Amino acid sequence: MKKIVDYRKLLGVQKDAELKELKSVYRNLMKEYHPDKFQESDEAKLAAEVKSKEIIEAYHFLVSIAPETLALSIEEYTATTATCGIADYKWAGLVLTVYFLDGSAYEYFEVPRAIYVKLVNADSPGRFARRHIFNSFPYRNIAKLEEAQN
Repeated sequence: MKKIVDYRKLLGVQKDAELKELKSVYRNLMKEYHPDKFQESDEAKLAAEVKSKEIIEAYHFLVSIAPETLALSIEEYTATTATCGIADYKWAGLVLTVYFLDGSAYEYFEVPRAIYVKLVNADSPGRFARRHIFNSFPYRNIAKLEEAQN
């Protein structure tokens, strides 16, 4: 997905970057682009604020899809995708968001429109998703993100 590739490029990390490396790169970039370092002009400070926000967003996103992060909640994810029904779903720009009846929600990345159309037309969307989506595409838990923001 373009978003994932762009975030990796922004932080200068490879696809297999571990959490420790992400954290180190993030800290170094924040030291370099922290707005407090750019007091000479409002323009430079504003540019640094924009850049630092991009860095923060990229870091949090990449941490949320990192294998180490996903491994911490694999049991919960497996239980949800195997036993909970789908309450709703939506697709936009290769991102499929699935809302489950237990209140959890996950984003799946790089989901082609053709797969989404098949999901919509499936006799059993839950069964189709278990076979063709849940373990086939990169994902992240967004229900936890929404809880943290509230």
